[in-house]
Amino acid sequence: MKKQIILVTGGCRSGKSSHALELARRYTGGERLFLATCVAEDDEMRDRVSRHQKERGRGFTTVECPVHLDREIVRAGRTASVILVDCLTLWTSNLMMEDGFSPASAEDHVRSLEAAMTRVPCSVLLVTNEVGCGIVPENRLAREFRDLVGMVNRRVAARADTVVWMVSGIPVVLKGKSP
Repeated sequence: MKKQIILVTGGCRSGKSSHALELARRYTGGERLFLATCVAEDDEMRDRVSRHQKERGRGFTTVECPVHLDREIVRAGRTASVILVDCLTLWTSNLMMEDGFSPASAEDHVRSLEAAMTRVPCSVLLVTNEVGCGIVPENRLAREFRDLVGMVNRRVAARADTVVWMVSGIPVVLKGKSP
């Protein structure tokens, strides 16, 4: 299969991850890498992560990567047939929780992510939440998060060959061809 960068976006529980997994399973001939950005800090989230790992099955190698996606994409991109990043929304949250966080440091991370996903020879699929369809959040931190996720999504979408918006489990292609 030809290398592609595919962004899958949509609201919570819209079917983003399931659709991205379905697309990633189509790649053969090398390792399928799943980069998990979630930091499971409570029992409910640990159970959720466990369920998702079982759903993926043995067809994926999972690497927990809460912050340095660029490094892991470059490392694994040499041998993988596809890398699936799930998800950029949690990654953005993780960036905001890093010591020394600033909008400039977030820009640096996004720039490094853009370079990594375009440089590797394998396909890269990325999952993210669409956070801009709701109301303006009431507090500063939530507004900063929404704005940062919006920036990340715009930048990755600009680099993507295909952008898919999931609506109630239905993939709607916004950019490129249906994968």
